[in-house]
Amino acid sequence: MINGFSEIKYETRFKKLGLTTLETRRLRGDLIEVFKILKGYDDIGADIFFVRSKSSLRGHQLNLQKKSVRLDVAKYSFSNRVVNEWNNLIKEVIASKTLAGFKKNLIFIFVITGFI
Repeated sequence: MINGFSEIKYETRFKKLGLTTLETRRLRGDLIEVFKILKGYDDIGADIFFVRSKSSLRGHQLNLQKKSVRLDVAKYSFSNRVVNEWNNLIKEVIASKTLAGFKKNLIFIFVITGFI
């Protein structure tokens, strides 16, 4: 613990220290991993984890679709929990050419939306 911070609320403590919450770090890591899988940076077939959306009417070309599952274990797994967040990203972030560019654009979006 840092002196003087024990009585301050969790969210306020993180903002004063300039840190991000565990939730934000997890979301950022998940989105980076999805980018790496879909763009071929990892040697993992995207079809193992994700179902591509057949419609490209809204959003970007790499829209994903949730798998229909019955068990809670599958509902909250990586491949299902990240779909909504991924589909909500803007085209410019998804269209990043490099991993570093994606990370930079992602941080920019997090700052604008108030995640950080």
